[in-house]
Amino acid sequence: QVQLVESGGGLVQPGGSLRLSCKVSGNMFSINSMDWYRQAPGKERESVATITSRGSTNYADSVKGRFTISRDNAKNTVYLQMNSLKHEDTAVYYCNADITAFSPVTNRRVWGQGTLVTVSS
Repeated sequence: QVQLVESGGGLVQPGGSLRLSCKVSGNMFSINSMDWYRQAPGKERESVATITSRGSTNYADSVKGRFTISRDNAKNTVYLQMNSLKHEDTAVYYCNADITAFSPVTNRRVWGQGTLVTVSS
């Protein structure tokens, strides 16, 4: 079955950088759009960045200019480069993929388990 696994989270000081990775594995016809979400303690989950199959990107205003989403189609992996990190960026970051599966051909959303990013002095 299709599975998403995030990695790269951890503790970082304010102003520092971190790079998250999300590997997609399993049988699928294609990976369409891919997204990063985050959920801070006591807050709702929010969209952070989106990338389409053709490489078009979109960002939340709170991270625009600091975060960069990219994908390596040969590796079925999406990345989130996070620079100039702030305390408010502390959250569990989740990878999400819109995929087209085999037998039968259906579209569905698949979520990763999340990786914790903590920005603290």
